[in-house]
Amino acid sequence: MIPNINIPACLRTAPDSITTPSVLLNKELLRKQCDTFLSYAPRITTFYSVKANPVPELLQEINRLGVGFEVSSQEELKVLLSEGIPVEKIITSNPVKSNEFIHYAVENGIRRFVADSQNELQKLAGLASNCEVIIRFITDNSESGWPLDEKFGAEPRDALSLLLTAKQLGLNPSGLTFHVGSQCRGLSSWQNALETSVQIWNQIRLQGIVLKTLNLGGGFPAAHDLGVPSVPQIMDFILKFTETLFPNDVSLIVEPGRGLVGDTGILITSVIGKSYRQGKDWLYLDVGVFNGLMETVGGISYSFTPTENSGGQTIKNWTLAGPSCDSFDIIGREIPLPDLLIGDKILIYPGGAYTSAYASNFNGISIPKTYLV
Repeated sequence: MIPNINIPACLRTAPDSITTPSVLLNKELLRKQCDTFLSYAPRITTFYSVKANPVPELLQEINRLGVGFEVSSQEELKVLLSEGIPVEKIITSNPVKSNEFIHYAVENGIRRFVADSQNELQKLAGLASNCEVIIRFITDNSESGWPLDEKFGAEPRDALSLLLTAKQLGLNPSGLTFHVGSQCRGLSSWQNALETSVQIWNQIRLQGIVLKTLNLGGGFPAAHDLGVPSVPQIMDFILKFTETLFPNDVSLIVEPGRGLVGDTGILITSVIGKSYRQGKDWLYLDVGVFNGLMETVGGISYSFTPTENSGGQTIKNWTLAGPSCDSFDIIGREIPLPDLLIGDKILIYPGGAYTSAYASNFNGISIPKTYLV
């Protein structure tokens, strides 16, 4: 649990008409967050990472506000195109793609892809000849709450050979990308990645390849932790660093997901059961690991706040469990809350990203509905 978290006032009151579990997203908070990222244009271009929350109404609002989109799959691209979002506002950064996705993307006008292996370059050469290729390299994720440095990314020393291979295969090596890990808590992670980028950038230039794009990925944190760097702090740091070490015409890209929509929403849940066993008080909620709070398994923290009309004065430490029959479905331990009654509601914050997006109907339990207000 996050201590002393300040939930935005506009998210503190859950309308009585909203059933639980539900995700409530606030348009004004979303506008402010989009405006913050867009204030760094044209120097830095922002693309929302669709996987964080792919609800069509949210995508339409983000599009209206002027932010682009990053997709990782054929289905995400299909959703955007079906919503009338122009392909010019869409990029893809998944380093490992199916042949079907590559073909569909090319067919619909995507001409820039990310790779981190020889095999992926060979696929692209066969299915997307002459396309732009950005190479993803591994960087330290030790400051992130959700590390992403094991599954993807070439070793920095191998990025050079991949860029050269791309050119030999008839592709257009045009840039570098990295990911500092989701929910990154420290600016030094960006600094380390940028320093590595500069080294690769300059070394490959000596071999006749001039890069033009630096995609800094995501990692922008939401209010899962106290004291995390703000969007302006991170963006200002990026600008200060790149302006001194990169060419003036380098195209800078960021891909916030959690950092764009996480703090704009709340997950509303109801108490459906209580018990006392083995010396512990338990509360059972209608949302859990399988239908909205999967990230608790990986250590992501949330604040749990009763609505104004819920609970008494006595505070207890509770074990919070979800509604499924699986004993793995535990979302928090030693969570201080009043002695709530069955039917009382709890606000879970931040709830705008990676909640309903991860949810399944396991056990026949409903996925949270999303409301944009």
